[in-house]
Amino acid sequence: MAGAGISTDAGIPDFRSPGTGLYANLQKYRLPYPEAIFTIDYFRRKPKPFFVLAKELYPGQFVPTISHFFVKLLAKRGLLHRHYTQNIDCLERVAGVESDLIVEAHGSFHAAHCIGNKCRKEFPQDWVREKIFNDSIPHCDKCNSLVKPDITFFGEGLPARFFDLLEGDFASCDLLIVMGTSLQVHPFAALINEVQSTTPRLLINRERVGESKTRGMGFDFDGSFAGSMPHRDALVLGDCDEACLLLADRLGWTDELLGLRAAFIDKQKLEHI
Repeated sequence: MAGAGISTDAGIPDFRSPGTGLYANLQKYRLPYPEAIFTIDYFRRKPKPFFVLAKELYPGQFVPTISHFFVKLLAKRGLLHRHYTQNIDCLERVAGVESDLIVEAHGSFHAAHCIGNKCRKEFPQDWVREKIFNDSIPHCDKCNSLVKPDITFFGEGLPARFFDLLEGDFASCDLLIVMGTSLQVHPFAALINEVQSTTPRLLINRERVGESKTRGMGFDFDGSFAGSMPHRDALVLGDCDEACLLLADRLGWTDELLGLRAAFIDKQKLEHI
């Protein structure tokens, strides 16, 4: 499971950090409240602020972080059952993680649809990108409704893929790694409770989050509710990339991890010659 914290080293701000987070730096859009920029009712009335922001965040402008390549390395080694992400930046895809291993719980820029209830026509990513980078608000050529990237806004349901896969995925999980998320947005935050009661769980984050107040709900880093059960929750406080490098070092994977990123950078350089 991953949140915005795995993408901050790529230059993409997280949402909630005081002072530096995305929600703390939206004054220029003159929103009634920060979350309005990702609220479907506000978008229907005033889509321009979202599309101006989308131009800044659009995939293709950022290089995946060490954390993204660590996920790729898990997949390469056949250890990744599924990667659930809150992020809309598509950086897992850019790093080379196969789409069938990814659940974009809050959607992404990877596809786009008309928001007309009776239309829902799909539009290619390149078409939407061209509109956004030309400072044009995309409208459907069939019904003239707005066209929106398939990002899940407040007021919309999560993608069907999220619900279709979560029960089987978490029931069969033998290690849950949670990276760079405040665990404040549900139902994503509650996924940490979906694994078996004996499944080890590791949180990598700048601060402690998701801790339990009652038995069986949330992390129990101190073993307060463990009883006779093995203590299964672990915590690494700090930067996600540094923690992934530490894990790689302990596993003897450092050269392989850094090699994945170096190969990506070299490929990018060749493409821009």
